[in-house]
Amino acid sequence: MPPLKSCREIFFTLLIILAAVPHIFGQLTTNQLFRERTRQDFLFWQTNYNVAPGKLTNCWQFSRVCFDWADFATNDTQRADVARLGCDAARQLIMLSSNFAAGHYYLAMNDGQLAEAVEPSLQAFHLVNELEREFKVTATLDPHFDHAGPARNLGLLYRDAPVWPLSVGSKRKARDYLEQAVSLDPVYPGNLLNLAETHMQWHEFDKARTDLQSLETIWPTAKTKFTGTNWDADWSDWTMHRAAARTLFQTNIGYPP
Repeated sequence: MPPLKSCREIFFTLLIILAAVPHIFGQLTTNQLFRERTRQDFLFWQTNYNVAPGKLTNCWQFSRVCFDWADFATNDTQRADVARLGCDAARQLIMLSSNFAAGHYYLAMNDGQLAEAVEPSLQAFHLVNELEREFKVTATLDPHFDHAGPARNLGLLYRDAPVWPLSVGSKRKARDYLEQAVSLDPVYPGNLLNLAETHMQWHEFDKARTDLQSLETIWPTAKTKFTGTNWDADWSDWTMHRAAARTLFQTNIGYPP
């Protein structure tokens, strides 16, 4: 099951810590069907990983589903516990095969879950630096991994985090990476949605119109490419975000994109 992604942002209080960590990698959902599917997936790969932690596939899939399952945590303690399991599995994968992109990618993804769980704290501040580094390593090893996931997540990180010296935020870097994600995989709806939402956030509505029109063009193709129950949660998220983006555009401009 591919990881759920969204643009939800959570910031640290400036008076409490030195930096902010946006939670940009997961989607908290109350959908019980998605929850149960993810729980079963988590239990399956947890069992496989515990039996054979030296197997690459077990490390990869368990770290991946830990990220997914952490999104359904009901409190920060649960989220942190699951995220740490995911980080451990990802580090085990890196130890077994340092050039395997999945290890670095899911270490970063679970770092994001853990950072949210422990905020506000200096640990969260350090986690931001680690996840930035691990996404960059993944981009070097396989920029297409998870449909341009390294560029997509770096773009959201740079967009949502406060700028230096508080954190790693950078509008220029955000733009470069989000555009790079679309270039690497233009048919993956999440990439265009992120770019459209970002352009509207920056009040660049002409660019947002182009993004949303491109999204309409690729939507039928994406429907035939990303099929099956494993993609149901993603389609639910993308459909919701597309509708919200179109409504926001119309509210600001006065007519549909």
